[in-house]
Amino acid sequence: MNTQVDTKARFYSRLQESITVKQDIINNNILLDNIVFASKLIIETYQQGGKVFFCGNGGSAADAQHLAAELSGRFYIDRPPLYAEALHVNTSYLTAVANDFGYDEVFARMIMACGAKNDILVALSTSGNSANILKAIECAKKKELKIIGLTGKTGGKMASLCDCLLNVPSENTPRIQEAHITIGHLICEEVEHAIFRKE
Repeated sequence: MNTQVDTKARFYSRLQESITVKQDIINNNILLDNIVFASKLIIETYQQGGKVFFCGNGGSAADAQHLAAELSGRFYIDRPPLYAEALHVNTSYLTAVANDFGYDEVFARMIMACGAKNDILVALSTSGNSANILKAIECAKKKELKIIGLTGKTGGKMASLCDCLLNVPSENTPRIQEAHITIGHLICEEVEHAIFRKE
């Protein structure tokens, strides 16, 4: 058995899956329009002095932190920071709330503390059904935040709760997460360009 050949074939298959998902996004005009709309919502929020919060679990938590860093740090250009925060980064807070109130409350309580009308919550869940994400959305809606959801194909329970749903056309978790970062990068580039371009 040639394990190197088998491994390369498997890698080829996975890379082709990832390419196919991105090609499906290119061919989905509704989704592309929603990516444009998500960018517009974030641009308007920043222009009005608002904040953008991100939340997710596991790999989606890493993606949330990654995208928050692109906005609060820099993407392509050196420029002033934008307020963007991933809600899980304070581990003392996270473990205290999970211990005292339950893990379902960890994001909602931070939105309760920091969220304000016309801020944005960017919620990442490949299934669209994560209980703590749904609780955060519920709290955000009460506080009149705008909600952008990044999910998989169906959108799950999040589908009817978001102001803008970015549902990647796949049911494969790794491929969805790869596409979430691609979509997030598109949005970060557009936000940075719109607010800081020098023309």
